[in-house]
Amino acid sequence: MAGGKTKKEKARPAGHTPYQGGISFHKSKGQHILKNPLLVDSIVQKSGIKSTDVILEIGPGTGNLTKKLLEVGKRVIAVEIDARMVLELQRRFQGTPLSSRLQVIQGDVLKTELPYFDICVANIPYQISSPLTFKLLKHQPAFRCAIIMFQREFAMRLVAQPGDKLYCRLTVNTQLLSRVSHLLKVGRNNFRPPPKVDSSVVRLEPRKPPFEVNQNEWDGFLRICFNRKNKTLGSIFRQKSVINLLEKNYKTLQALNLAPAQQGALEDIDDVMDFSDEDIEMNDDGVDDGMEVEDGNAEGEVSEFKKKVLSVLMKAGFEGERSSKLKLQQFLDLLSEFNKDGVHFS
Repeated sequence: MAGGKTKKEKARPAGHTPYQGGISFHKSKGQHILKNPLLVDSIVQKSGIKSTDVILEIGPGTGNLTKKLLEVGKRVIAVEIDARMVLELQRRFQGTPLSSRLQVIQGDVLKTELPYFDICVANIPYQISSPLTFKLLKHQPAFRCAIIMFQREFAMRLVAQPGDKLYCRLTVNTQLLSRVSHLLKVGRNNFRPPPKVDSSVVRLEPRKPPFEVNQNEWDGFLRICFNRKNKTLGSIFRQKSVINLLEKNYKTLQALNLAPAQQGALEDIDDVMDFSDEDIEMNDDGVDDGMEVEDGNAEGEVSEFKKKVLSVLMKAGFEGERSSKLKLQQFLDLLSEFNKDGVHFS
């Protein structure tokens, strides 16, 4: 009205996007809701859900995917950290035939003890991708498969093959525990609010039976190999920092006079086996920047222990190989050869 006061619209907090039901989504919490019904249908179809399946859904949001899962499965267990979304889910399905088959757990999925489920289908906050992936893959009893929406680059790391640019320690660790396949690429405009990057849906099938490997040994071994994935293993295992750490472990085991069959009991000796990233200062930029190599003592003599380590690499045919090109089975074989010769990583 002319001469009247103009009502100012209240500014919305930055990072919040309104939902048609009145809920604001928090980008900082990774809340990006699937809005494309055709995409939701495609994800459900590719999941291969049976009518007898108990389905775990992580981060259900307002329930767009939840509704489709309830229509095809026996029961849905939805884990949601946001109390507002929990209320929205309850309101959406209250009084419908689907409500009796929906169980909502409010809490942080990383801190929640997960119940039994047959299959997991989830559009997760991307900042918890790595810890959630390994929490799921270590869940017992093992489920049939997980269909998860990841940030595209993270997804490509999971499915990478030897020689690919994104092939890394995450790749090998994931493929040790599961068979991984890429299902479909998802553009950012399929979400409300749209994230800054595209996404991909990935299928994870836990290996049955799993590979028999000491997880602490495996982790310590891969940390060394992948800190310089484009260098030859011969160069990596000549480094002074690597030799010193391995020799410390070797001498400790010798002092304890443990037989090979007893080595697993050392998992609790945390101060002996420390392979954190800080201890081995190596990069992976593909540039030879002059590694600190242990070629011998002041007299130029190579230690007996170093000879042992390099002998394992040479006899097994791995001295000239690079981690960026090794297959999963080759890593398992090399670790086994080191362990047979008394060289341990955990």
